[in-house]
Amino acid sequence: MGTDAQILTELGEFKYALNTLYLLFSGILVMWMAAGFAMLEAGLVRAKNTTEILTKNIALYAISSITYLVVGYQLMYSAEPINAWFPNLGFWPNPEGTLAELDPDNASYANYADFFFQVVFVATSMSIVSGAVAERMKLSAFLLFSIIFTALIYPIQGYWKWGGGILDQIGFFDYAGSGVVHMAGAAAALAAILLLGARKGKYNKNGEANAIPGCNLPLATIGMLILWMGWFGFNGGSELAIASFDSANNVAKVMVNTNTAAASGLIMALFTAKLLFRKADLTFALNGALAGLVVITADPLSPSVTMSLLSGALGGLLVVFAILAFDKVKLDDPVGALSVHGVAGILGLLLVPISNADASLSAQLTGIGAIFGFVFVSSFIVWSILKDTIGIRVEAEHEYIGADISECGLTAYPEFTAS
Repeated sequence: MGTDAQILTELGEFKYALNTLYLLFSGILVMWMAAGFAMLEAGLVRAKNTTEILTKNIALYAISSITYLVVGYQLMYSAEPINAWFPNLGFWPNPEGTLAELDPDNASYANYADFFFQVVFVATSMSIVSGAVAERMKLSAFLLFSIIFTALIYPIQGYWKWGGGILDQIGFFDYAGSGVVHMAGAAAALAAILLLGARKGKYNKNGEANAIPGCNLPLATIGMLILWMGWFGFNGGSELAIASFDSANNVAKVMVNTNTAAASGLIMALFTAKLLFRKADLTFALNGALAGLVVITADPLSPSVTMSLLSGALGGLLVVFAILAFDKVKLDDPVGALSVHGVAGILGLLLVPISNADASLSAQLTGIGAIFGFVFVSSFIVWSILKDTIGIRVEAEHEYIGADISECGLTAYPEFTAS
């Protein structure tokens, strides 16, 4: 029989190990979302652009893993920040987890696990940009931007909230990243779309939008389901612990609320599309589920299950009209990223004070303005520099034949004629 001190130490080590394992497993689920984005986007673009968008998705994950390791993590979790707005630049993370000051009632986790969990979030944010600029952006320009975004732009605004910066200090609430991850990705995407322009043939001279169907809806559906699955790690893992009574209950509630919001978002979007077009449009259903997930990500813990259902449904309703509205103003977004991640992200942040007494509408509005404004302006500057130097849009002939041939030199479906 051990002493009380030994028992407490062993209990602390067990909680430390369990929390570390849970965080690593959650990170693996979020990493699996990279496959979800790749499949979703590959299904929603035309066959002649499939290989190129798959290349974007795997390359951006690799780039994010390196840039966030070398620079981004140190910016976002700055040991000695300059002030609440500006973190301090460092290089290479401190991977040493320690039990020296371990409190068995509030166990920590390995720093390596924290880094891994955070780096997959960065890649998720960058993946949002990929779909929005599909079918007409140069691969080289996209990958160069991804270096700047994942090393500097994302970590700075992430520091404001999750690194203890200004937004955290004023009470801005964003549990798992409706703003820090999703809205930030949408803001960078909007800046690119404004400079890039629409795909050839997307809009008539009178402003009417022409549908450009994706080549593989089964693949897009698989992608959405993978994202839905990965979101349990995205939101559930953001509790950052599971080795206590309270944290285990919190994780369970987060999982149920996350699933409920996705389901209600899908149903509402499908129903809305049926009312508007008299057809059960699968693409709106896919985006409805994702919108519900983005909405609940702002706070999947505080709301009741009923509130989560209503929040997801509101996201599913709004995303349909947002997609139509962006087409009205000729913002060509092949996968609906601006609507799913931008509009639904803002909605989720605005809904937080309804069920969370610790959040205020003024703090949420401030956070929305700060994150969106900073990411949009900084991204617009970077995209503009790239446009004026190497160019960001493929040549008209290359756009016609498809980015697979012009950018990658091979096609995803060689047995079929590209369309």
